[in-house]
Amino acid sequence: MASNASFEYLDLKPGTGSFLEDVIAGLSSSAKSLPPKYFYDARGSALFDRICELPEYYPTRTELAMLEANGADIAERAGAATAVVEYGSGAGRKTRLLVDALRPRMYVAVDISGEQLQSAVGELAATFPDVRMVAVCGDYTRPLPLHQLDMANGARRVVYFPGSTIGNFDPSDALAFLENARAVAGVGGAMVVGVDLKKDPALLHAAYNDAQGVTAAFNLNVLERINRELGANFDVTRFEHCAHYDAQIGRIEMHLVSLCDQVVTVGHRELRFAAGASIHTENSYKYSVPEFQALAKQAGFNPEHCWVDPQRLFSIHYLVAAR
Repeated sequence: MASNASFEYLDLKPGTGSFLEDVIAGLSSSAKSLPPKYFYDARGSALFDRICELPEYYPTRTELAMLEANGADIAERAGAATAVVEYGSGAGRKTRLLVDALRPRMYVAVDISGEQLQSAVGELAATFPDVRMVAVCGDYTRPLPLHQLDMANGARRVVYFPGSTIGNFDPSDALAFLENARAVAGVGGAMVVGVDLKKDPALLHAAYNDAQGVTAAFNLNVLERINRELGANFDVTRFEHCAHYDAQIGRIEMHLVSLCDQVVTVGHRELRFAAGASIHTENSYKYSVPEFQALAKQAGFNPEHCWVDPQRLFSIHYLVAAR
């Protein structure tokens, strides 16, 4: 573990070995797919930050406005002595609002993108010098050792999962993630989670197919990352971004579609793609408030409060660990 004067840094090394194995497994199957966690290298994280500024992409600005309006209420519910654990901290804009409202004893950020993580936590540490800051580079989709929380002197643990990232999990995986979050929070601990709501499919289509093509670049970057880090030879001009909303399932699906018959080498494997073959890169499930609260209850949380914006685009849930 490395540290400096402002924050501690723990690198759990979500390594290239698992990346290669996941890529080969996902692209060798009949239903080709890639885990969305691999979007977020340095370039992918920068592209996602650009997506958050797009006029079509409502979740970020909506959630930020909700946090500004309701931060004091969240802090009152959480109490005076807290330790915040954030999964997928990203650039930290929403984090700044929550930390400013809660003023926790400790803040632990977990993210797979180490470079962006160190930058974001370093800025937070400079802004909030009285809060003990810990940055953990790791895969938050798996249970992680967070022993630093034991040093928070009995503070109430609050797990923070902003954005609509919970929607990237299939419902069974979302349940497992929430169960892990409930275990981290401990009995009486809490979770603050952002959840995108079901809405007009036209709004959803626009949000994931922006006019500037930033989301397309973000999606295609996962192939470029495989080239950079695993020595593959994808020609990204032979793939096309595609995103559509499945109203029956209640999710956006993102795909990369092969524009021709082609063979790509990854590691020592040759992978064949027929024209029209699709690589499924991401789902983004949308929930009604009752649907998500039912899922949270299954995971061992009591839904205590939910904030919804006036346009009913987005929700922020405050959950208390029941067991």
